[in-house]
Amino acid sequence: MRFHTRKWIKPEDLNANGTLFGGRLLEWIDEEAALYSIVQLENQKVVTKYISEIDFKASAKQGDVIEIGIKAIKFGKASLTLSCEVRNMMTRETIITISNIVMVNVGQDGKPLAHGKTKVEYVKDRL
Repeated sequence: MRFHTRKWIKPEDLNANGTLFGGRLLEWIDEEAALYSIVQLENQKVVTKYISEIDFKASAKQGDVIEIGIKAIKFGKASLTLSCEVRNMMTRETIITISNIVMVNVGQDGKPLAHGKTKVEYVKDRL
């Protein structure tokens, strides 16, 4: 799994317990999944269809730096299924895992659009 994004936990990211608010983390994960899909599918119109069970394993606190990792696990006709792990950058402790995030490639009409992709591609290989 490649960890592309880092986030610094600030006071506005905390819940009433003084730890990272789960909703904020899910927002970051959804955005990271969308960005990953946009690059892989070469289309800015991508939507989140499904997020499987979310497994919170540990918490993060103010001042922690976390990393968000995304991995492509399946290319469908119009979809891309990803897995995700978020970990503490310094301790490498896993904070959350998500087995399946399904992103759908859509056309101008907002309906699913076949993307023709079958494997992970790197931008450097497209140039």
